[in-house]
Amino acid sequence: MTASLSISGLRKTFGGLTAVNGVSFTVAEGEIVGLLGPNGSGKTTVLNIISGALQASGGSVALAGVPLTGLSPDRIAHRGIARTFQLVRILPSLSVADNVLAALAFRRDPVWGEAAQREALQWLADVGLAGREDEKAENLTYIDQKRMELARALAAKPSLLLLDEWLAGLNPTELRIGIDLIASLRDRGMTILLVEHVMDAVRALCGRCIVMNAGTVIADGPTADVLRMPEVVRAYLGDGHA
Repeated sequence: MTASLSISGLRKTFGGLTAVNGVSFTVAEGEIVGLLGPNGSGKTTVLNIISGALQASGGSVALAGVPLTGLSPDRIAHRGIARTFQLVRILPSLSVADNVLAALAFRRDPVWGEAAQREALQWLADVGLAGREDEKAENLTYIDQKRMELARALAAKPSLLLLDEWLAGLNPTELRIGIDLIASLRDRGMTILLVEHVMDAVRALCGRCIVMNAGTVIADGPTADVLRMPEVVRAYLGDGHA
């Protein structure tokens, strides 16, 4: 399979703290890969570097062979990366449709006017928000704000989608809906790097997992195998469970 995302020797330091230390991995085109690890292991920092929210202290990031290291977030977005955030980020005073229209206006091939309105409605329908386009974004429930944020990311037509704990905080019914929604993206062939703590979702969605601990990669392989590794169990649960 063709590599969509390639990361090599990635480092990020904050003063004397090394948050990411020599991280290397690839994500193949059409693959959903789970990026796992205990809190503070460096997962979100890696996503922030990939998307340009943070600049790397060392190493490289490339998408389909094109270097992204050092580019601004808008230029990285135009090269085909979109993301959601650990804490939902919406434009609260705008309508649901206008939140999606913002992505359509600023993507690589901008869409305006009636064509943009039609496309926004289609993306909202795809994530289960058909008929909700005129509601204020701040009035949506938590899962519906997550859906809207996902619709906005998809409207950017990314070749790589970064999901940062998109399923966190959902009740069991909402979680099932969320898993099915991400599975539908997988079935369309979308490439996804998914940071997640909900193991039922990881097992259902990710054929492969990368596990980080203290800024380094400690495991990379098929999900079932990785989750059984003693070093992975130890990282999550401590020595007594390994």
